[in-house]
Amino acid sequence: MFRIRLHGRGGQGIRTAGRVLGSAFFRAGFEVQDAPLYGAERRGAPIFACVRADREPIRERGLVARPDLVVLADETLAGVPAANVLLGLDAHTVFLVRSSSDAPSWRARLALAGPLVVLPADGTTDSASLAAAGAACAGAAARTTGAIARADLEAALREELAGFEPRLTALSIERSLAAFDGAAGHEGIVIEGARADASDYAAPNWIDVPFETASVSAPDIFAAATSVEVRTGLWRTLRPQIDYARCKRCSWVCSTFCPDSAIRVRTDGSPEIDFDHCKGCLVCVAVCPPHAIAAVPERAAAQASEAAPAAAALRGSTR
Repeated sequence: MFRIRLHGRGGQGIRTAGRVLGSAFFRAGFEVQDAPLYGAERRGAPIFACVRADREPIRERGLVARPDLVVLADETLAGVPAANVLLGLDAHTVFLVRSSSDAPSWRARLALAGPLVVLPADGTTDSASLAAAGAACAGAAARTTGAIARADLEAALREELAGFEPRLTALSIERSLAAFDGAAGHEGIVIEGARADASDYAAPNWIDVPFETASVSAPDIFAAATSVEVRTGLWRTLRPQIDYARCKRCSWVCSTFCPDSAIRVRTDGSPEIDFDHCKGCLVCVAVCPPHAIAAVPERAAAQASEAAPAAAALRGSTR
């Protein structure tokens, strides 16, 4: 059985990538499961999808804990413990990462024991290219299994992307097929894992939490203001940026519509974004009446922030 886990962020097409890969396996004659796992965290949140494919009926369920192939669409997730990218990897597991770094760098960084495949990232950060990242990963993953023909992959892409905007559909198909062709040197590198045997089952290390009696419903968390410690700003791929020259100080609009209350209002009526907790859903960009809030790629914004102090210091030294 092929056991595959795909990791990425909300907005990168990971759920769709799992469906594409599952549909392609089905067209190749396999029994298939594909299931994403994500909450309501919106764009930028870490998510993953699991795909199983076998010639026999599949009776396994749930998370793929011992993957034959792990696909990472967003390299920044490798350093996020909660994303569980490396869960269950061993010398048998193929690790496929979409990245601008080379294979030796990744092997040294993660101390991987198994095979490693790097899918070159094109470096573009527009929303369409980000959404097509998952499709590209699905194409490369299909080739590494050695079990999916190019025609089956293309048919699965057209089926699963039929309801999307035409430009995004065309771009996703183009990137996926290019990744499939580019991974020709790694065809068949993924080896099917053995069937699970119930006799090998190991019970989880459950932690017994004593029941706290209460005559009425009681909260699970007793300390106040704990959510401030969850830095959900790490999930962003695009950052809302305010142009205060265009801002009309109608900040009740953006601050009210922000689903995470990450926009506070200053004493002068201007909005201020809490980037530690802004997830990058970009609702504020959509509702701003004077269009004073723009979406900026997170990496470019971070580079500009890092460059600003250096530029200021240089200006000071030349006076």
